[in-house]
This record gives sequence, structure tokens and C-alpha cells, in this order.
Amino acid sequence: MVEVVTMSKVKLTVGDREIDRVDKEGLVELLNGDLSREYQAVITYTQYAASVTGPYRQPLKDFFMAEIPDEQGHAQYLADKIAALGGVPTVKPEAVKQETDAKLMLENIVEAETTSRNNYSDRAAQADALGEVGLANRLEDMADDESGHLDETLKILNGWH
Repeated sequence: MVEVVTMSKVKLTVGDREIDRVDKEGLVELLNGDLSREYQAVITYTQYAASVTGPYRQPLKDFFMAEIPDEQGHAQYLADKIAALGGVPTVKPEAVKQETDAKLMLENIVEAETTSRNNYSDRAAQADALGEVGLANRLEDMADDESGHLDETLKILNGWH
């Protein structure tokens, strides 16, 4: 017997935040926003790796380049899932904060990774509420990835002068 679950007006709770419940179309729209930010991350890390200068150039270039495959993987997963849910994956990245100052690059990354971590955690709850268990689990993994990127960036900034 299949149980039919109706959507309620009750918000979902993620940590100390309340977020909106969404239907499948709303989830696709939000996932497309996440996809556009993954494209942004790939472009940002590529530009930062090429543009970083100063005494920490090589380790920062390596750090930025090492992040690109994770972000590309996230983008591919999101695009595939959006298509599987009946949507059309976006081709437009969010605006990129172009930067040449190494410290500002890192501060921009902290902001972007924090946003991505929180969005994926929210999206996981929204997907779970729709019965999209596999998607919810993968989004939690992606939130964990972004949290790791954030932690590493904060460690670099911690010793910055």
C-alpha cells in the first residue's frame, strides 16, 4: 500500500534555521541556483589560481586548483539530477567576484563556501521532505565537502597578516 503524503505549510527546520518546503518544481529551481554557484566556483578558482601573486603564490595556486575537480563534480551531479527531475540544467554561472588580492580571494571563498554549505544542508532537508532520499543523502555529502573547503580556507586565513 502506497501512502500519500500531503504537503503542509509547516516550515522545515535545519539546525537553528527554518526553511520553506518546496514542491518538485521549486526544488529544481533551487538546484539550478546551486548549479549556477558551482559554475561560479569553478570560474572563481580558475581565475584565482591564475591571478594570485605574492610570497604564497604557489601554495595558494595549488590550493585553488585542487578545489576545481570537486566543484566540477558537484556541478555535474546537480545538472544530471535536475534533468532526472524533469528540469533543464542552467548554463549561466552566478556573477564571479574577480579578485587579484590573495587575502580578499580567500575571504571571498569563505563567503561562497559558507553559502554553499548552508544551501546544500537546506536542499537536503527539502529533498528528503519530497521523498528524494538519494538526493538528500548526496546533498548532505556535498554540504560536508563544502564544509571541508571552508575549514581549510579558514585555516589559511587564520595565520594571515
